[in-house]
Formats: sequence, C-alpha cells, structure tokens
Amino acid sequence: MIYTDTRDKNVQVDFRTAVMSGMNSATGGLYIPISYPKIDSALINKNTEPSFREIAFTMAKPYVEGEIPDEDLIHIIQDAYPFISKVVPVDTVSYVLELFHGPTCAFKDFGARFMARVMSYFNKKENGTLHILVATSGDTGSAVGSAFHNVEGLDVTILYPDGKISPLQEKQLSTFTGNVRALKVKGTFDDCQKLVKTAFTDGDLRKKFRLSSANSINISRLLPQSFYYMYSSLVVRNRCSHDNKIENPAIIAVVPSGNFGNLTSGLIAREMGAPIIGFVAATNSNHTVPDWIATGNYNARPSVATLANAMDVGAPSNYERIAAMYSLNEVKQLFASYWLDNDGILKAMNDCFIKTGYILDPHGSIGWQAWSDIRNGSMENLMEGKAGDYTKPGLTPNIPQWASAVKNKQAVGIILETASPAKFGATVSQAIGKEPPMPDRLLKVMSLPDNAVPMDNNYEQFKAWLEANLSK
Repeated sequence: MIYTDTRDKNVQVDFRTAVMSGMNSATGGLYIPISYPKIDSALINKNTEPSFREIAFTMAKPYVEGEIPDEDLIHIIQDAYPFISKVVPVDTVSYVLELFHGPTCAFKDFGARFMARVMSYFNKKENGTLHILVATSGDTGSAVGSAFHNVEGLDVTILYPDGKISPLQEKQLSTFTGNVRALKVKGTFDDCQKLVKTAFTDGDLRKKFRLSSANSINISRLLPQSFYYMYSSLVVRNRCSHDNKIENPAIIAVVPSGNFGNLTSGLIAREMGAPIIGFVAATNSNHTVPDWIATGNYNARPSVATLANAMDVGAPSNYERIAAMYSLNEVKQLFASYWLDNDGILKAMNDCFIKTGYILDPHGSIGWQAWSDIRNGSMENLMEGKAGDYTKPGLTPNIPQWASAVKNKQAVGIILETASPAKFGATVSQAIGKEPPMPDRLLKVMSLPDNAVPMDNNYEQFKAWLEANLSK
C-alpha cells in the first residue's frame, strides 16, 4: 500500500515510513492511504459474524502487504488483543459499543497496542532509539504509555494539560517509569499538541533524534480502530432480526469526538465495506467540526475545559484527513453533528441511567443524548424545516442522506462508549447519585507515586528538555 500526504498528493511513501515518521515533517501533513480496499463480501455477509481477530487480520493485511508477512501480522494482532470490544443492547434500537476492556480502560488501547507492536517490529532493523512524542487530552497518553512500556528500542514522552484531566487519568499518566515519562504542561491540550507538532517540523531536533508520533496523527493508530467498527456493525446487523425485526437496518455510528481520529477510523471501516450508513459526530462545547458542517467554514479555536475532557480539542488534527477523504457536501451527506455543554452532559448521563440502568461515562453520554434526540424527533424537525440554532447545544441543522431511515424507523444506533465510567467517578456520581464500579487495574494505579515533570507552554523550554533527556 502506498500512502500520501493530506497537504501534498505528490508524496508517496510505504507503511513503514508513514508509521515511523508519524507525519510528514516537510509539509506538516498527515499520511493517508491512496485507496481503501474492500473486504471480501463473503466474509462480511457470513451468517455468523467473523471473530474480532479475524476481522483485524483481514482489514490490516492490505495496508501492510509486502512489509509485514502474514505470520508476523497474525502474531502482532494476537499479542495486541487479549481483549475485544463488546456490544451491549440498551434498548431495541440502541447498542453501546464498550471499548474499555483493555488495560487502561479506554478505546485508545485498540490503536496504541497495535501501533506499539508494529513500531517495535520495524524498529528492530534500526540503530538507536525511536522517540515517541504524544499529546493527550485524557486517555491517549496512558494507553500509549502502557502499550510501549519496557518495549526495547522505543522511548515515550507524554504531554498533558496540567489540571485539565481527571485525577485518575493523571495517575495513569504520571506514574510511569523507565522508558515512559510524562510532562504536565501549563496550558491546554491544543498547546500540548502544538508543542509536539512543532518538534516534528524542527529540522535541528530531527537531526539529533529519531522522532515519531503516537497520537491519532499516526496512521497506525487509526487503522486498528477501524477493526471495531467493522466488528460491531456486523454484530448489530445480525442481532437486528430478533432484537427489533428490522430487515436491512440503517446502522448509524454515534461517535464522541475530540481530535476526530476515532471517527476517521469509522470512515475507513465504511470505505472497506462495513455496513454503516452514516455517522453522528458528537462533541462537547468544543464544537469546531459541528460548526464547520453547519456553516461550511472551518475555524479552529482555543479549546475550553469540559466534563468530557478527552474531547477538549478546539483544533482537531484529523479534520485534515476527513477533508482529504471527502468534500464538504459528502461530509454533510454522511454526518449528523451534535454538541452538549456540561449541564447537558450531566442530564444525559442521568437520562440513560434512569431509562436503561446503564452507566455511561461523560463522553459516551453525549453520544447517547445525540442518538436519543435524533430518533425522538430532532431529525424529523430538521426535515420539516424546523432548524435549530447551531450555536446552542443540540443537533446541528444538517440533513444527512440517512435521515429518512430515522423517520421511517429503519435506523439503529451504535453508541461508542470510549472509556470506563470509573475513570470519571466524581462526575458520574454527580449525575446519577452513585459511584460506578472500579476495575482492579484502575485501583492499583492510584497507589503509585507521581513522576510527572512540570513544563511551561514554551517550545524552547520543551526542546531544551528533550535535548537534555532523550538518548540518541
């Protein structure tokens, strides 16, 4: 497979180059495949859906062909995924896709563990250390740290915004030792992301160190996240015959979105043949993409802090990939978009718990409320010309091509639950009046000492720290 660049279509590199460099330092662009191969329809249309690992192998193979032999790819996938995603029906047309059964209890485990093993595989043929720089708004850093911890030849530096993530999320970041360390930056996630991107385009720094990324700017994070979209859509399609008696259901993926890497992974799965007709981009008060869909103008802005902190992104990197894959008109046909403020997040968590007994985290709750509103009148109101104000919480005034399926009661929703509610215990308790259960793997991390290094939002200080602390 050949990969090109979101900013220069003349660029052509192989998978290894795209993975190990993270992004194109010459242009600042992100790597994307030049095509999205279709999966064999016989596999997709099996009466009993394939296993998660079978889907993972089948989807990954064309992207690494000629660079990772089948036997090695099978080993990478088996080692990366001792866990899978789980599909949980919460009512007859709503399914929660639980993505928190990995070691750090967040969806980022799916991408980070695959990426770490691929990088380790490629790095065996290199001299010296490969340095991973990653900015996180909550869960990325812990997933990357866990995936890369003690992996020979790889070194990880995590940047996170000081005071803007939950205490448990910070513990998961600040307690690493050895080849993984964390910097707590006096700023926002966007500031952290800018520091990392600036480092990648710093020719002087790149002469001294081999650098790569582990954010969703790295294509090896996005591709494996497409696996669970394919898997869940096949599971849901096969369940519909007895859950709701809908033949040929219009499956809508409802995606809590911050940096928009996860939703981009869903687009890749759809391009490869997943039976997903459309998407809901569900955001918090950082609603840059919903505003783009509403107005046609993309205006990145400073992020604001919310209860759904992993989505506190005002300048989402993967907007570039979405805009490279589709025109704005095509995006409007595929997407509905929706956003909630903090009050809405709390009400949504409470609403889901009262109606279904299911406990959501703050991010998944936005997806729940988006889907609930869409199927209970908001989409029909748009179709009847009753458009709301896109600057206020709710459904963005855009009518996707699948709107009629919602009106005709032929649509079902897959709501991505991206993190364990236990990671946001105080917020969950505020919303529903009880603490969520705490997995043992999260309890253990709370007793570990903090090792995070304070850092100003200053590139020269960050660069000097890297030069003083990274090994060549």
